Amino acid sequence: MDSIKMTAEQQLPEGWKKYNLFDICRPKQWKTIAVKDLKNEGYPVYGANGIIGFHNEFNHEKETLLIGCRGSCGEIHISQPKSYINGNAMCLDELSDNILLYYLYYFLKGYNFKSIISGSTQPQITQIGLRKVEIPIPPLETQQAIVNKIESLFDEIDEGIGRLKTAAQQIQQYRQSLLKNAFNGELTKEWRSKHADALPSENELLAQIQTTREQHHAQQLADWQTAVSQWEQNGKEGKKPSKSKASTQAVKFEENFADLPRGWGVVKLENIAEINSGMSVSANRKLTNPIAVNYLRVGNVQRGYLDLEEIKEMKIEAESFNKYRLRFGDVLFNEGGDRDKLGRGWIWENQVENCITQNHVFRASPFLKSITHSKYISYLGNSRYGKSYFEETGKQTTNLASINKTVLSNFPVKLPSLAEQTQIVAILESKLTACDQLADELAKQLKQAEMLKQAVLKAAFSGGLLDK
Repeated sequence: MDSIKMTAEQQLPEGWKKYNLFDICRPKQWKTIAVKDLKNEGYPVYGANGIIGFHNEFNHEKETLLIGCRGSCGEIHISQPKSYINGNAMCLDELSDNILLYYLYYFLKGYNFKSIISGSTQPQITQIGLRKVEIPIPPLETQQAIVNKIESLFDEIDEGIGRLKTAAQQIQQYRQSLLKNAFNGELTKEWRSKHADALPSENELLAQIQTTREQHHAQQLADWQTAVSQWEQNGKEGKKPSKSKASTQAVKFEENFADLPRGWGVVKLENIAEINSGMSVSANRKLTNPIAVNYLRVGNVQRGYLDLEEIKEMKIEAESFNKYRLRFGDVLFNEGGDRDKLGRGWIWENQVENCITQNHVFRASPFLKSITHSKYISYLGNSRYGKSYFEETGKQTTNLASINKTVLSNFPVKLPSLAEQTQIVAILESKLTACDQLADELAKQLKQAEMLKQAVLKAAFSGGLLDK
């Protein structure tokens, strides 16, 4: 550029001057190439987030500095030579001779663009906003020294970030290995050998399940008869209590599960728990005796924990509450939505009063308390074994996935004795808690490393970096 205008200098080192962005370059947007016209080869096409495809033409011969101006506002990139710059990225053309490309790149990487982003429904950075950007510029020799120092420090920081990310991946791999070994018997192999004489055989475990199921259904029948008597005494007001359907088929272990430890069997989830969905949310539901209840949504039910910071409320018939209410020890499973939500869940421990679930959250209520551990079932469902089952049997589209009551009812539960389930849960809770604590610490260190980069950039453009 032929001429450069300077703004007022404030607390700059000797030899530095402050310039408006428009005094050192020409911010410009180019025509956007439609997504359908992008190709798999040719010249790279840049959008706000970097390369988004390829095209048979280019509109920039040299490396060009880009600012994401729609969508990912403030993203900074340097394009490859011979590239096409789309309209979602503002290109800084005609760079002045008094500033280095990478000096300006690092300055903008540390710039806070929030103050110049406009629009609420579609945030964007406009040329009007960019006119507020002012840049402290030292002599070219000092710029190069600053760039060299930044890159040297960033290399050291990135090396540390790489180690932290590797450690985080190793923790995740360890978690997966831990869960795998929990449900193939390896985790409790030594414990099992010490207690072999006290543990039931497969046939004894199966007999326990069958006996307890029969007792449970007998209790259900007795409760129904009591409810009908009460209904009749009340003049048959309202709906007659529905009779629970007890299965007449004997429980059997599922086949095709080889290499399980002695004393383990595999049963369908429906054989050890009652499975129900929640209630749909409707503001237009006509109610005769409404009560307000809390309810859990898909977002509340995470993989391995419940997020209860925000609990919604709905109104239902008072007589329906007992049918839908959550009970201590219920195992929750998400119906789906995004693929990562498929089948994930945790257990209910009466954290919120008068609570039910939305219809997209299933609850499995174990009725064999003497031989099943709710947390064991939930850990199993959240493990790779459970995720694989739900992924293979659930309904899936391009971006979404879901399971239904039948899929959940047929979930094959690898079941050892209650004593061994309890031992498995205790080991998992101890080791996974340690994993979570370490993962949290690594996440903090990663955040600190990114903040350190920002501190480097702040020092660089206030003239303090080269003194360190």
